[in-house]
Amino acid sequence: MRQTQYDYRYVIAAACPPTGPAEGILAPDLNTDPINALLREFSAAVAPGVPAVWVWDGAGDHTSGRLQVPANVSLLRLPPYSPELNPSENLWHYLRSHYWSNRKYADYAALETAAIHAGCQACLDPEIIRSVCRTENLERALDS
Repeated sequence: MRQTQYDYRYVIAAACPPTGPAEGILAPDLNTDPINALLREFSAAVAPGVPAVWVWDGAGDHTSGRLQVPANVSLLRLPPYSPELNPSENLWHYLRSHYWSNRKYADYAALETAAIHAGCQACLDPEIIRSVCRTENLERALDS
């Protein structure tokens, strides 16, 4: 007999596929509080006077009445069950395939270190963001 135990950390990120910058945070839980924290970080990173559109799905932490959306950020909610329309979904696939899949961590601290390392390697590299998060749908929308 053996015990299987899981610990989780949530990497939450926002990226600009056409230009490459990204913001992200590491959170112990996935609820409205870390989403609000990321919205504040994202808002502060946007150049003054530049409107920003955040594309996302309808997850519960995205639809909470406690959500605090900064004035310079507009939310664009995707239709249900349409992850292929969200450029950030490609980032999660990239991180899983290059950093997180089929690995075992000695403890929670090692898991956290690995999450931070992967986030920094991918999210702080504008070329990775531009290439991984680029989608035909987004290209067509930007060309219109």
